[in-house]
Amino acid sequence: MSRKRGAVAAALVAVFAIGFNVVPSAAKESPPPPIAAEPLTPRSVFVDDVRLKIRIKHDRGRTRVNVDDPSRTVVVRFTVQPGAQFPWHTHSGPVVVNIVSGSLTYVPAEACTEQTYTAGQAFVDPGQGHVHSAYNPGAEPTVFVATFFDAPAEGPLVIPAEPGNC
Repeated sequence: MSRKRGAVAAALVAVFAIGFNVVPSAAKESPPPPIAAEPLTPRSVFVDDVRLKIRIKHDRGRTRVNVDDPSRTVVVRFTVQPGAQFPWHTHSGPVVVNIVSGSLTYVPAEACTEQTYTAGQAFVDPGQGHVHSAYNPGAEPTVFVATFFDAPAEGPLVIPAEPGNC
């Protein structure tokens, strides 16, 4: 009987050893995606007659954005891992970007200059064919909230584009 108990105890130890070695590795999480997008609102339609005009004064001059019918809007939270970069793109309409944490470097294709924004700062991406990229230059994830105006009814919010001379 004691040999049987010894064999059962050894089998239980082996099962626990295997279980402890397998379960933690199975419970490991995969790394987060380089850029994650989480819609915070559905694509919503303005019920009022809305026109949007934005004037941006920056070191490259001035940019005017006129949207006669911004129609749809959507709000998305992005999390960008350190070193991750958005591909070159534009948007159908302007995008208001609020940096929640970390930093984001914005690179417009027409000037190839870099502007870094940090937590608590905001900027306007004019969209409408203004090609750009952006990346996280920091060591921690960057989180920002983007409000898209004149968003398409469905499908992607970014329109792939060539980087120009950058």
